[in-house]
Amino acid sequence: MIPHREIAPAKLNLALHVRGKRPDGRHDIETVFAFCVDGDRLSGEAADTLSLEVKGPFAGELGPSESNLVIRAAEALRDAAGVKQGAALVLDKRLPVASGLGGGSADAAAALRLLTSMWTIDPSHAQAVAPQLGSDVPACLLSLPARGEGAGDQLSPVDLSDLSGAAVLLVNPRVPLSTAEVFAGWDGEDRGPLTDWRHGRNDLEQAAIRQAPLVTTVLAWLSAQRGASFVRMSGSGATCFALFENDAQRDQSATAVPREWWHLATSLR
Repeated sequence: MIPHREIAPAKLNLALHVRGKRPDGRHDIETVFAFCVDGDRLSGEAADTLSLEVKGPFAGELGPSESNLVIRAAEALRDAAGVKQGAALVLDKRLPVASGLGGGSADAAAALRLLTSMWTIDPSHAQAVAPQLGSDVPACLLSLPARGEGAGDQLSPVDLSDLSGAAVLLVNPRVPLSTAEVFAGWDGEDRGPLTDWRHGRNDLEQAAIRQAPLVTTVLAWLSAQRGASFVRMSGSGATCFALFENDAQRDQSATAVPREWWHLATSLR
């Protein structure tokens, strides 16, 4: 039997403005999501029960499989759709954990897409379950350019067709950052709405730098690369990225990334 397969694309925040704190403890944000062609990979086969095997270069950084967001997504979808089937899932963890790339959210969203297909159920069940799993999961379920408002889960389409296929280099100094702790470190100042992502900012950058000063070094290194046309930190960090004028310039920079840092040379969807 051929297993079902899904990519969990790396998520980038081209800009992220924090506008205030919500009564539920989360934050009101305005962001523009973009997605890479590469990321974690999920496969699944029919089974009587739900199970998850995690492998790949960053498997060791995840907790027990039973607490993984992939299993939580699968259980929530099964309950919402009234499904009795199971699935044997395998997650190939290729993105760093707690890195601002939406890895756990992207994995959960990939599980929702994969199981919707495997169990032949209405996609509306996945759409209903996604917000319960995390603020980024609805955007990752879509995995297409979108503007996120509210806690990031109120989505509207954004035309980024001019960026489709754009060369991008992701760099992480191998420092995990807690999203909750970085948001807690936000200084509380509303610096204004997000209108044009190119002239926007990431309001979590300074909070991330206080916890991981190497973010400053990574941003400076990327900015110095030939052909880097746009450089920013993604999400709550510590991954930073640069858009390049062409693949050759991206690849040349990729070969020069310091050995102790993680990197991924990829393209935007």
